[in-house]
Amino acid sequence: MSPRKRFAPVVPTARDGTGITVIEMIALVLSILWLIGAALFLLFATPGNGEGGALNLVIMLLAVFMPVALIWVGAIAARASRVMREESQRLHSAINAVRQAYLAQSQMLAPASDKTVSQKLDEIAAAQRKTETALAIFSSVRVGQPEPRPVLPPAPAPDDANDQVALPLGTTVEDIQPPLERADFIRAVNFPENPEDKAGFAALRRALRDRPTAQLIRAAQDVLTLLSHDGIYMDDLRPDMARPELWRRFAAGERGRAVAALGGIHDRACLALTAARMKQDGIFRDAAHHFLRLFDRMFTQFAETASDAEISELSETRTARAFMLLGRVAGTFD
Repeated sequence: MSPRKRFAPVVPTARDGTGITVIEMIALVLSILWLIGAALFLLFATPGNGEGGALNLVIMLLAVFMPVALIWVGAIAARASRVMREESQRLHSAINAVRQAYLAQSQMLAPASDKTVSQKLDEIAAAQRKTETALAIFSSVRVGQPEPRPVLPPAPAPDDANDQVALPLGTTVEDIQPPLERADFIRAVNFPENPEDKAGFAALRRALRDRPTAQLIRAAQDVLTLLSHDGIYMDDLRPDMARPELWRRFAAGERGRAVAALGGIHDRACLALTAARMKQDGIFRDAAHHFLRLFDRMFTQFAETASDAEISELSETRTARAFMLLGRVAGTFD
């Protein structure tokens, strides 16, 4: 294995700033020249009459030393500007060195991070496969037991050769089964809590015997499975629960902002992930719209005979939370 190249930040050493630079030399030369010129002027100037001697002395001193002071103020300002430029260059070099070191460290740690993410994805996929296997096992209804066939009455004999024989169609399996109880329906659409939830699996088996309910449960299972691929689970959502009267208005056919409170999901991350999946994944989009149609049809029938307590209990199930999330993304409550 070849040794990794290590990046060490190289920062230039700061100067102490005590040496004489070109700026100081220029200022010194200009000061000497000005003093020499002022001295020559004073030596060869015509002396005055002696009036106002103190005022003349002050003016003379200002005329001699004020330019010198201005020269050195400019020199100090120029030197400070040069020092600031050098500090800026050193800071820029230090930032580049730190950035190179960070990039090198990120390249070294990238394989380990990718491995950790892959392990987490494998764990999520394994857990999902276990869930799908459990639901597939318990969704089998009376495996190995033949369905009872209704006894058909004998066909009546025709009166003449031209008469058609009446062929009775018989009774379907759905007609001879008792209607699904609302408590079993609510427990089934919430799905079993865990592998030890015997009551939940029993309710799920009874619900799967009812064809419309079985269609809704399978549609809900599809969307919940697809949402779990993005790490979205209904148990993690905490929606704002709407009143039963609002659910009844939805069952009566009201849509849009009048029933916007039904979309009580406010988790921005879940909404953004679901919206992106809805736009990019055609399979997910079809599954979501199919589920929304089945839930709409089911709840319209359910609300006709359900009490307010049963509607509230249904709104807290995993299937209802999936409807709230997908309904907001699909624009059902806009």
